[in-house]
Amino acid sequence: MTVLHLADEGEAADLAAFLSRLLHYDRGAAVRLQAAGTALAVFGRPPSFEVLAVRAVRLVKPYENGLEVTLDVTVSAGELLESVDETAATAVVPGAVTGPPWAGVLPPRGGWRSEPGLPAPQALRALVTAAVTEFRSRTGELAPERRTRAELDRIGREIWSRTVGDTDLPVRAVHAAQSLGFLRPESEGGLGLVSSGAWLRLRTPYGSIAVRRAGAGALGLSVR
Repeated sequence: MTVLHLADEGEAADLAAFLSRLLHYDRGAAVRLQAAGTALAVFGRPPSFEVLAVRAVRLVKPYENGLEVTLDVTVSAGELLESVDETAATAVVPGAVTGPPWAGVLPPRGGWRSEPGLPAPQALRALVTAAVTEFRSRTGELAPERRTRAELDRIGREIWSRTVGDTDLPVRAVHAAQSLGFLRPESEGGLGLVSSGAWLRLRTPYGSIAVRRAGAGALGLSVR
């Protein structure tokens, strides 16, 4: 049995909250875990946003009982959440599952460079609020016969595919960051936008949202 020893109760609570939010959008969600040393990265893909969410977790020690010093496995998000003990700040790694296609392709680990043009945090939150308001207004005005899934999806794609400020980052990436608990008022000084190849990553102190640039194809790069 592989036990993760998280840095403190707060790390455990944040991990549990992240997993809960992923499960809200996909009850059968899987996450890919990658750990080395005392750092754990938890990757998930909430289907509503078409982005890759990454939650960084601090560990006190890699593992107990002298197991491997690295970990790379795809597991059930629900089973992992059930194993989180916030008081003890531990989590048990569930058995591996056959991961969805996205779990086999992740953004590069290195080569990231800073990108200019990202608005201030307050402006980002206002942007998401305005987009949500617009979506509700436009869909609410639809005649009953036009209120189809296809039309709702078309309006959503139009709104959420717009870019943020002077960047190529789609609004849906910021919406995902806020919905997953990454875009908090206390993260005012820790936001940044970085790029590596075709990938963009909205970085916050609580996690990152990675997305492919428009026109660069589906979520996916080299398999690793």
